[in-house]
Amino acid sequence: MERLRRFPEQGVTDRAALDALLDSQWVGVLSCVFDGRPLAVPMLYARDGDRLLLHGSTGAGALRGVAAGAPAVLTVFALDALVVAPTTFESSVNYRSATVRGPLEPLDDERRGAALDLFSEVLIPGRTGEVRPPHRKELVATLALSLPIRSDGWLLKVADDWPATPEEADAEDDVWSGLVPVRTVLGAPVPAPWATDLPVPDSVQQLTQSGGAGSPH
Repeated sequence: MERLRRFPEQGVTDRAALDALLDSQWVGVLSCVFDGRPLAVPMLYARDGDRLLLHGSTGAGALRGVAAGAPAVLTVFALDALVVAPTTFESSVNYRSATVRGPLEPLDDERRGAALDLFSEVLIPGRTGEVRPPHRKELVATLALSLPIRSDGWLLKVADDWPATPEEADAEDDVWSGLVPVRTVLGAPVPAPWATDLPVPDSVQQLTQSGGAGSPH
C-alpha cells in the first residue's frame, strides 16, 4: 500500500479493512486529468475480488480518457461519527477513507456483459434473474472498466477515537463531549407510478430486509 504522510498513525495496512470499507459503500469519486483539465466524477462501483468495476456511457469524456490510459484514482469515503469535543476546535469526525489508483482496463465485448451482470448482483443480489438481459445495443453504448487493487496502489486512513479530554482541550470539566454515530439505512421500497399493483421482487425485499446500516452491500 502507499505511505500516509500526515497523521501516519491513522494509516491502516490491513487489506481486509480496505475490502470492508469498499464493500460497505456504493459510490466513489473517480479523478483524473483529461485534456489538461482536472476531472472528478462521482461513480457507482463494485468490488470483485482484487478489482473494482466501474461503468458508464461511452460518450463520457472522463471515462474515455482513463480507458485510453490517463492516470486515475478512485476515492471512497465513509463518515462514521461526529466527534463532539469540549471545544469546537477539537471537534472533528470519525471516518474511513481509501484511495485506489492505477491503470483502468476497458473490458472487451466478451467480458463486458459478465462484468455488468456482476456489478448489478453486487448492488442488488438476485436482480439479474428477474429482468431481461441487456440488448446488444445497450452493451455497445456502455463502457466497462476494471481497476486492479494492487498491493502498492491503495491507501486506507481510519480516524476512530474519542474526543479530546477537557484537560487536553483546555476546557471546563462540565462541558458534554462524546460521539454522534452516523448510519446509512435502506428505507421501504417505493413503487413507480406504473408498478403500484405489482409485488416487490425478492431481490428488493431481501436487500431492504437486510438492514444495511452502514453497509449497503
